[in-house]
Amino acid sequence: MEYSKEQLGNSIEIAVSEDHTFGTDAMLLNYFTQYRKNEIACDLGTGCGILPLLWCRGEVNKITAVDIQKKACEQLEYSIKLNSLEGKIEVYNIDLKEISEHLPREKYNLVTMNPPYFKMNSGKMADTEASYIARHEFKCNLEDIIKAADYLLKYGGRLCMCHRAERLSELMTLMTKYSIEPKRLRLVSQRADTAPWLVLVEGKKGGKEGLKIEPSLFMYNQDNSYTDEVVEKVLYNQTDI
Repeated sequence: MEYSKEQLGNSIEIAVSEDHTFGTDAMLLNYFTQYRKNEIACDLGTGCGILPLLWCRGEVNKITAVDIQKKACEQLEYSIKLNSLEGKIEVYNIDLKEISEHLPREKYNLVTMNPPYFKMNSGKMADTEASYIARHEFKCNLEDIIKAADYLLKYGGRLCMCHRAERLSELMTLMTKYSIEPKRLRLVSQRADTAPWLVLVEGKKGGKEGLKIEPSLFMYNQDNSYTDEVVEKVLYNQTDI
């Protein structure tokens, strides 16, 4: 299969397709996550593998990437070979609800996911099955994701996620249920005069109570240009990790 390719910086390229590509949400999650050199990380619902590939711009341990869609995994495998990253990213084409059958318990310092935002029978219907799986809780729901993260994370490990603002209460309640204490929160708005549409949340497994609310992130200026933070830190940050 032929893929388009995009540059991610530091000579890393990513293969993208109509079914499996990435948007600003994934870039925002990467920026918020602040991947630390040599963390043992697992990206759930990896899609085209944007987060693992971004992390490979610097020094990394082996990264685990999980997706239920076979074509997404094949596409990421292509990107791995394209960048000679064999041995750096390990891809699992599995259902995260069955993760205990495939991956070790409490191994990871970091788990991330850009999850399906919409519950079944809600939100705008997707054009393709791949998009439907990515956008709707068809194959997994929010509790499935957090339960998987609880299984994977070491004590003190981090779960970083983005989600729609209206589901923040549900997200934080489920994190607490599985002993992943919400520790850091950032709201994302289109502009300074609009309500948040996205939330970025970091939880710590076994963490103490105490939530840091960071300044809101604004995507656009009033003239519809990207804000300096988005340009310099989210979209075009090409510095090594």
